[in-house]
Amino acid sequence: MEFRPVRLEDKAAIERFTRPSGICNCDLAFANMYCWEGTYRSAWCVEEGFLLIRFYIDGSHHIGYMQPLGEGDFTHLIPRLEADARAAGQPLRISGLTPEGAAAVRRAHPEFGIWRNRDYEDYVYRADDLRNLTGRRYQPKRNHINRFEAAYDYRYEELTPALAPECMRLEREWRAGHDSHAAELTAEQRAMQRAFDHFGELELRGGALFVGEKLVAFTIGSAINDEAFCIHVEKADTRYDGAFTMINRLFAQHLPPHYTLIDREEDLGLEGLRQSKLSYHPLFLQPKLTAQRLTEEQLQLRALWLACFPEDTQDDVEQFLLSRYDERRCLVARRDGRIAAMLHIVPFRDTAYIYAVATAPDCRQQGLAGGLLREALDRCRAERFRYAALIPGSEELRRWYAGFGFAGDYPACFRTHDDFDFGTGDPAHDRAMVLPLTGEPFAGETLDLSDLPQES
Repeated sequence: MEFRPVRLEDKAAIERFTRPSGICNCDLAFANMYCWEGTYRSAWCVEEGFLLIRFYIDGSHHIGYMQPLGEGDFTHLIPRLEADARAAGQPLRISGLTPEGAAAVRRAHPEFGIWRNRDYEDYVYRADDLRNLTGRRYQPKRNHINRFEAAYDYRYEELTPALAPECMRLEREWRAGHDSHAAELTAEQRAMQRAFDHFGELELRGGALFVGEKLVAFTIGSAINDEAFCIHVEKADTRYDGAFTMINRLFAQHLPPHYTLIDREEDLGLEGLRQSKLSYHPLFLQPKLTAQRLTEEQLQLRALWLACFPEDTQDDVEQFLLSRYDERRCLVARRDGRIAAMLHIVPFRDTAYIYAVATAPDCRQQGLAGGLLREALDRCRAERFRYAALIPGSEELRRWYAGFGFAGDYPACFRTHDDFDFGTGDPAHDRAMVLPLTGEPFAGETLDLSDLPQES
């Protein structure tokens, strides 16, 4: 397969596949592919009637492939994609899969696992909701707008490339206050400049909000298909209270009415951005699932997990193995060349959570789990965790863990950036036992297991 970089002259050839796909995914907007090509090194080819897109994940050295787009089943192309990835010394990762696409991969290639990255799911809204902001749930947004309209003499204009210098000035001012994400924002600045340089050819649309003669907000987007429009960039001067809310609504009102959906892209796991996007009440989050071949070790872990925890789904297990699994923190015992027992150490700040302790039914009563638990606690002490914690699955297990020093019956609260549930599935039954590792007793009433950034 001969992949070639995404170039401006490729727009019609690529959109011949993306626009009829019906998938509301910002990564399928040609303007996104082209403007971010320098970061993601996006490349494409057409094989056997399918569009294939290769890119570098987050601009790193890891190669990813988008779900092949075309008519019918694409899974016969997986061996060819895998050969292309193998030539670069990497495993095959297929990203941006729809649930239907992921199911097709799993049927054809059960050695692949599927996982969901919540941070990269697109927020998709009814266009009329953003145009009108009707109903009680949008009252806070209408309050923002009312305050803005009362405070400022403003006007809205269609964005044109002539406003590029003013937009780039506002972007630089906005970026100056976000130094913690400097690399990503510098890449965004390059993508914005490319968008302005080829505004017409990319069929971009935008809006600009002025107070007096000063540009205080702007937005840029393009069509994903005939129904869905994607917002690629939105910046505002936060000194003007309500500027973000105003540009959001005014631009939606000036979009042609045939756009019934507005895609506002992902939140990248940034908590403030997540809350902002949720506050507009999306119609749905567009799934972007990833398929990746499991290693032999992961295949054995999956089989043991499903045998020992029948209440867990294959989706649950693969989500952990592909997004959370750390081979350095996975302890196993082997019998006859296979994994017979396992446990995982999951770090949550100062607490080591002992997760998915399991022994194959035919290998129980041999001391395997106990040996792994003792080894795990030694490692946790060496890594200077203050506490080890776990949730027993039964009263019998609660008594067994008490023999290792675990005690208490604490409500456990999991707060993870990807919404992964490490508990029982029912928060009322998430009752943890804790073992102090430094001699300092656990003084809390609730065990908060969180990998979200701590509040400043």
